[in-house]
Amino acid sequence: MSDGSASAPVRERERERDARGGPGHTVLMAAVLALPAVKIAYTVGGGEAATEVLTGLEPGNWPDVLIGMLLSSPLFTAVLSVLVSRMVFAYFAAKGAVPRARSWAATLRALALASVNPLAVGIVMAVLFGPWWGTATGLTACLLRQGITIEYRTGRRGPGGRRRHPARASRTWGERFAGAEQGAALLLAALVLPVAAFASALDGTSWAPLVDCAVDTGHGGAPDRLIELARKGSGVVGWSLAHHEVVNGTACSVAETRVVHPPWWER
Repeated sequence: MSDGSASAPVRERERERDARGGPGHTVLMAAVLALPAVKIAYTVGGGEAATEVLTGLEPGNWPDVLIGMLLSSPLFTAVLSVLVSRMVFAYFAAKGAVPRARSWAATLRALALASVNPLAVGIVMAVLFGPWWGTATGLTACLLRQGITIEYRTGRRGPGGRRRHPARASRTWGERFAGAEQGAALLLAALVLPVAAFASALDGTSWAPLVDCAVDTGHGGAPDRLIELARKGSGVVGWSLAHHEVVNGTACSVAETRVVHPPWWER
């Protein structure tokens, strides 16, 4: 059997993986899409309460839930940033962005391609959560794309994710490093990301600011604490923690805390 026919299934698997941005993409997309609903359900209560909150948010504001989770959880944000950075790099590498020539210019270009995005990710994390989170996230994002660079630079893969030669019994250090890097990325996507995401969803804090407002109950304005859902003119549309319904509040001030109730693991 020819080498091409023998490795056809392998080439197809590699092409599909690179086109989708690397291992764990399915878990990553599920976390991004499903966990905001879990966050709302645990924070305000499931069933009708969660439905009423989603209605009050309006579709245009639904991404605010995920953004709020990311801004309150450095671990979740760091892991998601590393995996998205790797997915984007793998996608463009499969399109031929990583040069395979061995000149100094090609080496510098490959280094720049592998470093610019992790640097940007590190800067954003440093601004949001401090220099230690920024440094750790940037270095991890850079490290977890070096295996991709090695495979394309050495010609082990070509554009489209195709392998250039069959697997050998003994592998070079670069191939071993690439395999370890892929395993680490899969571990982050399949284990660390879900744990960090669920911890953020079930921590009992609000995804949006808690505001103390005056709410008209029909007998004049009464003080109430709301989870802010949207701004309407000079007031706030929010979820009332006391009355468990969406209400309109005026004369609002931001509360000092976002804690609604204890986290799931302390209940």
